[in-house]
Amino acid sequence: MKTKLKLLLTACALIISGMVSAQTTPPAPVNPPAPATSVKLPGDTAKTRKDTIPAKKPLPDLKVGIMGLNHDHIHLILTEYSKGNVNIVGIAEPNKKLREKFGKAYNLPDSLFFDDLKKMCTTRKPAMVLGYNEVSKHVDIVETCAPLGISVMVEKPLAATLDQAKRMEFLALKYYIKVLTNYETTWYPSFQHAYNSVRADSIGMIRKMVVHDGHQGPKEIGCSEDFLSWLTDPVLNGAGALNDFGCYGADLMTWLMKGQRPIAVTAIARHYKPNIYPKVEDDATILVEYPNATGQIEASWNWPFGIKDLEIFGTKGYVHAFDKDNVLLKTDNHARNYVAAPLAAPDEAPVTYFTYALQHPLKTGEYDRSSLKYNMIVMQILDAAKRSIKEGKRIVL
Repeated sequence: MKTKLKLLLTACALIISGMVSAQTTPPAPVNPPAPATSVKLPGDTAKTRKDTIPAKKPLPDLKVGIMGLNHDHIHLILTEYSKGNVNIVGIAEPNKKLREKFGKAYNLPDSLFFDDLKKMCTTRKPAMVLGYNEVSKHVDIVETCAPLGISVMVEKPLAATLDQAKRMEFLALKYYIKVLTNYETTWYPSFQHAYNSVRADSIGMIRKMVVHDGHQGPKEIGCSEDFLSWLTDPVLNGAGALNDFGCYGADLMTWLMKGQRPIAVTAIARHYKPNIYPKVEDDATILVEYPNATGQIEASWNWPFGIKDLEIFGTKGYVHAFDKDNVLLKTDNHARNYVAAPLAAPDEAPVTYFTYALQHPLKTGEYDRSSLKYNMIVMQILDAAKRSIKEGKRIVL
């Protein structure tokens, strides 16, 4: 009896052991079945797969026209067009060779080009026209666009002469359009940081401003012949380095002084490279007097390197924007270097700026570097500087 019970217990133990072994031992690998030739994804999965396919970037709604292709800054806006950041609906350029050159370079369709600005405007109906032509012909753009209710933004300076600027102002006021001026330094974070430091009273009341703008010379740095042909002409450009780079300093000082007109201007011009620039000055220094401050504009095609900087001396400190990003602030003998924070939209680039300016006209005032109001003062400073050079005396405004 004991023997039978022992045998029964042994058998049970063997059975239980096999059951545990079956639960803990991985099964032998089994080859998966061959995939079907066509597998339909579930609805959500199919949607996710579709959404991961990059779509072509839609063009912005604002219709933009271009006048002129003989200003080398045209590459900047055409690059934005190639990225889908601006909706260019037409380009007016009478020079067939330039139309072919840029059409090929940027893969532009022939249908985009017109040989006449008015025809382009009436056919394509842009909301704004950007000027990339001779400075002396900026007034012609406004003459055409203003009666059609089309706003205009030109490359700096506003005009070649003060008389041209006054005509542009008259048309802008008569037809209720915006006439804006594009300066590269408007989009510099460092310059905005310097301005904010002044507004925050970090350096006290402004006493002196110094602006350096220029480079080795337009020919020396490789500007195109189409650009040089008018940039170095006293009529088509209005002057040489004085207009080309002096306008930057005049614009920045007008901005810093909150639109205050100077009381007097004194200027001298130099002609260091008559063999290269026989018709115009290649260096100019402009002294701008305010009731409680002085500005010095140094504009040149003779710098040993390219430079765009801004120095502001206050009653209790100093701020220096060295370039696009870097700033030095010095107060109480403590110097601090900054990398300026990036500008926020719509103030970080020309396209977003002029788009916002047209869509929100009441929110974009007269008190910024691109405004017509400020640039009329810029033109008064440049005009007085030319008169000072010609007459050899201080010009009281």
